[in-house]
Amino acid sequence: MNMHTPLITALLGLVLLSGCGESPEPAQQSSAPQPPAEPTRTAPPPETATARADFRIPPDDFQTDVRRGRELFSANCIQCHGTDARGTTQGPPLIHRIYEPSHHSDLAFYIAIARGTHQHHWEFGDMPPIPALDGEDAAHVIAWIRQEQRAAGIE
Repeated sequence: MNMHTPLITALLGLVLLSGCGESPEPAQQSSAPQPPAEPTRTAPPPETATARADFRIPPDDFQTDVRRGRELFSANCIQCHGTDARGTTQGPPLIHRIYEPSHHSDLAFYIAIARGTHQHHWEFGDMPPIPALDGEDAAHVIAWIRQEQRAAGIE
C-alpha cells in the first residue's frame, strides 16, 4: 500500500464532509405564535431610474460650492433624506455618524448617486440611482453633506 493513500483518503473524506451541512429545505416552523413582520419599504421599480454610464467623478482640484450642493440636494434628495438630510420615513438621515467619512467615504456617496445602492444599515429599501445628478453635481451635494456633518460634530 502506498504511504500517501491514508492521507489522500482522509483529505477526500474531509472534502466530502465539508459539503454536508444544513438541508436546503426550510426549517420547520415552531408552533409558538410569531410577531407580525414589520412592513418593508421598497424603492421605486428599477425601470424608473437606471445607473448612469457617463457618470464621472470630478478631479481632485474641482472646486465645490456648498450652496449649489444645498440647492441640488433640495431638488433631488429631500423627498427621501429630508430637508436638512436628517431622514424621513422614506430614507435615512445622512447627518448621522454612520455616514461619517471614515465609514462612508465620498466615493460611497458617488456610487450611491450614480448606481444606487442596496439597503444595508437601515430598512428603507434600496436607493435607486439619481440620474439627474452628474459627477460635478454629486461633488457639490457631498460637499454640503460633509459641511452639515461637521457642523453636527460628525467628522
